[in-house]
Amino acid sequence: MGNKKLSDDAKAVVRRNTEEVQSHGNFHLFEELFADDFVDHTPQPNTTPDKDGVRKLYHVLRGAFPDFHADIHWQAVDGDLVTTYKTYHGTHAGSFLGVAPTGRLIHFETVDAMRVRNGKITEHWGVANLFSLMHQLSHAQPKLATERAPRMQSGEVLLGEAAHLHQRDGQRVTQCHHQRRRG
Repeated sequence: MGNKKLSDDAKAVVRRNTEEVQSHGNFHLFEELFADDFVDHTPQPNTTPDKDGVRKLYHVLRGAFPDFHADIHWQAVDGDLVTTYKTYHGTHAGSFLGVAPTGRLIHFETVDAMRVRNGKITEHWGVANLFSLMHQLSHAQPKLATERAPRMQSGEVLLGEAAHLHQRDGQRVTQCHHQRRRG
């Protein structure tokens, strides 16, 4: 019974970091949740592998994506180690990794493992899909969730596409026109 309580408590600490610090910018809570001797085993670019580095990263993310927030898909606990799979979302409104604001909506997945001891996050290992994020910031045009790629019929070959932009409800929208040939 005691181990389950410790695991549930550790999971709650990591969830609070994701939901209240990362998603809402509660940096007073950040100071409570992270141990002073915290170690990040996989620091992000331009950060240090310690509490100051994570604080800086969170501030940079909130500055670049003011509406930055996460959807937690699942969490798993093994002793004091909490693994979380989540998707981050936001609007690119500030400079990020040398990319000027684009106004684009972004999302990227990440998997984090955080060790929690005595109610504090003491260690972190993580993998973020920064390739996807940078592609969205530098190449992709925003798409509405309701737009779908055309379905290919068996034997059809996509020959080419042309895209144009227009405004819909104040948002830039990309429409693609596809040419098809039966194979």
